[in-house]
Amino acid sequence: MPQQNPVTIIMIEDDEGHARLIEKNIRRAGVCNEIRTFPNGTAALAHLFSEDVRNAGPFLVLLDLNLPDMNGVDILAKLKGDENLKRAPVVVLTTTDDQREVQRCYDLGANVYITKPVEYESFSQAIRQLGLFLSVIQVPETL
Repeated sequence: MPQQNPVTIIMIEDDEGHARLIEKNIRRAGVCNEIRTFPNGTAALAHLFSEDVRNAGPFLVLLDLNLPDMNGVDILAKLKGDENLKRAPVVVLTTTDDQREVQRCYDLGANVYITKPVEYESFSQAIRQLGLFLSVIQVPETL
């Protein structure tokens, strides 16, 4: 069986408390992949479009839409519009539940759209379930 590269999780989340909660509950679900967190779109895009990352192997993006420097939808469009990065799964994880926004993200190529529950325990439970999902999905190599 061929050796698979471990999938790096790229989390783009400006709320430090949410980022910690997301990582803690993904870990509780048994996911031990590397998680790299970026507090804004500018830093995340610089990282994702660097030659090291573009040619490094599989990764998955957890994307908040409400970022301080740009809209997450623009990040999604850039990723899905790039020949090397378009296969990377993108999980939109945001407080926005507007149906037009949900539709727009899927139209641009989002793989999953999850609305963050406002209540702490519901949020924790949703992220644990996401962690279980992340532990079983197949992620393609980047081109």
